Amino acid sequence: MGDESAEGKFLRDHADRPHDAEAFAAYVQAVRDQARSDASGGDVPRTNLWFVEGAAYLGRLMIRHALTHELLKCGGHIGYNVRPSARRRGHATAMLMEALPVARGLGIASALLTCDADNHASRKVIETCGGVLEDERDGTLRFWLSTGAVAPVTR
Repeated sequence: MGDESAEGKFLRDHADRPHDAEAFAAYVQAVRDQARSDASGGDVPRTNLWFVEGAAYLGRLMIRHALTHELLKCGGHIGYNVRPSARRRGHATAMLMEALPVARGLGIASALLTCDADNHASRKVIETCGGVLEDERDGTLRFWLSTGAVAPVTR
């Protein structure tokens, strides 16, 4: 419980049949549908990308194509999540660097990223990738990050 990511919801909804190809196909279609401009539920369209190494799932990131008033305060354009057992190995930095050209392709020139003020690891990732702190609002740090051409990440 507590994992509110798309993957967490899928696992909660399908934990009894994790290798069910039909259930996984439905999940993938639902994730793909989120990128459409007519996404339902009041959400903004978003692109979800999975980060893998070989067959191993390392994490995911989500690029929101636009921002609502609430996302301007907390959430921003890009969110990422690294599997706990894969953390502290540079994957979040690599994921964010690889997301920037995708965001630029979606017409986002400067991406807003947010993190909790006490999330030092996420702050370091954002700053390493060039994020510039704008302010703190209700315990949430808000950074802006150019989506222009970036140097390749080496791991």
